[in-house]
Amino acid sequence: MDFYYMPGGSGCRTVIMTAKALGVELNKKFLNTMKGEQLAPEFVKINPQHTIPTLVDNGFAIWESRVIATYLVEKYGKDDSLYPKDPQKRAVVNQRLYFDLSTLYDSFAKYYYPYFQTGKHGDAEALKKVENAFDFLNTFLEGQTYVAGSQLTVADIAILATVSTFEIVEFDFKKYPNVAKWYANAKKVTPGWDENWDGLLQMKKVIEEMTSKAK
Repeated sequence: MDFYYMPGGSGCRTVIMTAKALGVELNKKFLNTMKGEQLAPEFVKINPQHTIPTLVDNGFAIWESRVIATYLVEKYGKDDSLYPKDPQKRAVVNQRLYFDLSTLYDSFAKYYYPYFQTGKHGDAEALKKVENAFDFLNTFLEGQTYVAGSQLTVADIAILATVSTFEIVEFDFKKYPNVAKWYANAKKVTPGWDENWDGLLQMKKVIEEMTSKAK
C-alpha cells in the first residue's frame, strides 16, 4: 500500500497509528505540501482533491484520514474491536470521528492556523470554539476510559492525533480533567504513539520557522 503523507499532519498520524494497531505495513511516500508537491499531475491523477493523507491499496485510491482508518480496519482487522460492527457501537464511534473532524480539529484550524501564517492567533470567538470543543470532549469522557465505548477504537486514535497537536502549541488541558486523564492513558495504550510524537516534533519545527517569518 502506498501512503502519501507528511509526518506532522494530524490525519497522516491517525492513519499511521491505525496501521500500527493493525500490523499493516505502509509504503510511505513523503509529499511536501509546503512546496506544492501535491499539485504534481501524477498525484492529482490519483487524488483530484490533491490532499494528504492519501492511500493507494492495490490500485484503489482513498483519502480523508478517518475514512482511510475505518477502511483499513474493515479490510485488514483481525476483529472489529477498533471499529465495531454492532450498529449502535459503530454509531458512537462515527459520531466521535465526525466530532473530531467538524468540531475539535476545526476549532484548532480556526484559532491556530492564522498564527502559523501571520504570527497572530484567531479571534476571541475562535478561541471560544476551542474551549467549547474541549468542554464537549470532557463531557464525553465523564466516567469513561475511551472516547467511544469500553475499548480503544479508531475514534480514540483520531482524537489522540488531534489532541496531541494541541499539546505542541501548549494548549492547557488542566481545565479538562477527563481529557487529561484520557490523554495520559491513550499515549500509553495506542500503538504508534512514538511515531505520532516524532511527527509532531517535526511539525513544531516547521511552525516555529513559519511564525518567525510571519512576525
